Amino acid sequence: MYTAIKEEAYACNMQLPKLGLVLFTFGNVSVADREKGVFAIKPSGIPYEELTPDQMVIVDFEGNTVEGNLRPSSDTKTHAVLYKHWDGIGGITHTHSTYGTAWAQSQRDIPIFGTTHADHLTVDIPCAPPMSDEMILGNYEYETGFQIINHFEAQQLDYKEVEMVLVGNHAPFAWGKTGIKSVYNSAVLETVAQMAHLTEQINPNAPRLKDALIKKHYDRKHGTDAYYGQE
Repeated sequence: MYTAIKEEAYACNMQLPKLGLVLFTFGNVSVADREKGVFAIKPSGIPYEELTPDQMVIVDFEGNTVEGNLRPSSDTKTHAVLYKHWDGIGGITHTHSTYGTAWAQSQRDIPIFGTTHADHLTVDIPCAPPMSDEMILGNYEYETGFQIINHFEAQQLDYKEVEMVLVGNHAPFAWGKTGIKSVYNSAVLETVAQMAHLTEQINPNAPRLKDALIKKHYDRKHGTDAYYGQE
């Protein structure tokens, strides 16, 4: 009964090494079935070249394994929290991609410098602050989900409009209505992170993108199904 989301989750996970978003097993994608109240996620520690659709683990929105003999990703509880509280999400991608993670480690939002960024969102890519010691010493992966949610609430951000985030001192998360859209958003985040890094190297005082250009590009793209840079 879970074949479809297992196959979709497998296909999405296999995009991560192809897009250069993961090294070894540093990442995972999950795909939800809202009607059944479950999601399929990559098993922990299995190299991508050894993955099969049948190895995907089925988990409910409380983080409990429903089906599968392998241990689900160590980030499973973060995915579960996001699915449970943000019901518009159908897929989540988490990576430790180089540039996105570097910005997360610097605890900085990624400034909106150019139109590539504005094609996808109208604000800086947010960086949630590192969680408190109490949260870290508790159920860490579970609390990571709330660290993201709490930051969006504090900054008055809409998760349906801003489909990506950095977790301070950790790494990026991205999501979307489908698994493949979450992978797309993850790739966009990494590309924009690299561009922003190079922009600041070339000109440390580079100005933010003009509001008129932000609106023009976002309006042009908003609501389309652009995929991997398709114009």
